[in-house]
Amino acid sequence: MTSLTGKVALVTGSSRGIGAAIATHFAQAGARVVLHGRDEAALDRLRAGIVDAGGEAIAVTGDITVAADLDRMRERILAAYGRVDVLVANAGSTSSRPQPIEDITEESWRADVDRTLTGTFLTVKCFLPHMKERRTGNIITVSSAAGRKPSDRTIVAYAAAKAGVQLFTQDLAAQAGPFGIRANCLAPETILTDTNKGWIPEDVQRSLAEAHPLRRLGTPADVARAALFLASDESSWITGVIVDIAGGAVLA
Repeated sequence: MTSLTGKVALVTGSSRGIGAAIATHFAQAGARVVLHGRDEAALDRLRAGIVDAGGEAIAVTGDITVAADLDRMRERILAAYGRVDVLVANAGSTSSRPQPIEDITEESWRADVDRTLTGTFLTVKCFLPHMKERRTGNIITVSSAAGRKPSDRTIVAYAAAKAGVQLFTQDLAAQAGPFGIRANCLAPETILTDTNKGWIPEDVQRSLAEAHPLRRLGTPADVARAALFLASDESSWITGVIVDIAGGAVLA
């Protein structure tokens, strides 16, 4: 089993879905996990489940688009564990829907870019200096297949922001590599989180699955296993890579 024993890992946006799966897999691999989100009840449930299974976890709350919130989170984590070895910048969302570009409001565009791209930038900016001081670290960002290819289902602002996350990660890998820091990006396609199961009708799920060479949709565990590999020393010679977790739907 891939080991993260002795590592401290922060997973933003980990109260549910992909983030929760990554945090759980990290804890099972021996990491001391820092959970993050804004839903304190959901964080408490996840933390309790990790602890009951023999793992170790604490939870922090805050808005990743607000630098002061991130600074407060960092100080709490440093007080508890002294460092962050692995940072998974997973938090990011959209409340928009696919629509023509001319119908996108400035407000919704800015909201999607802020939550997705700016939030990732501020999260990395907050924790990167401590990693540089220690000359070691591992950063994993989370993009989307929406940022890898155009589609008639694309939420344009969200896709543009996710594409920005990819290039940002590669620039980060180039800058931080001399300090012993790796940076890689996960790009999942449609993932059957509990939220997606609730709002994507089953017949649509089946048709979406047929569009993938592997003929199924992804699960949070599919993403978590890839994150675990990138977080571990087994991938120590890998940096600046975008990993498509897409069942073959993104072929380049």
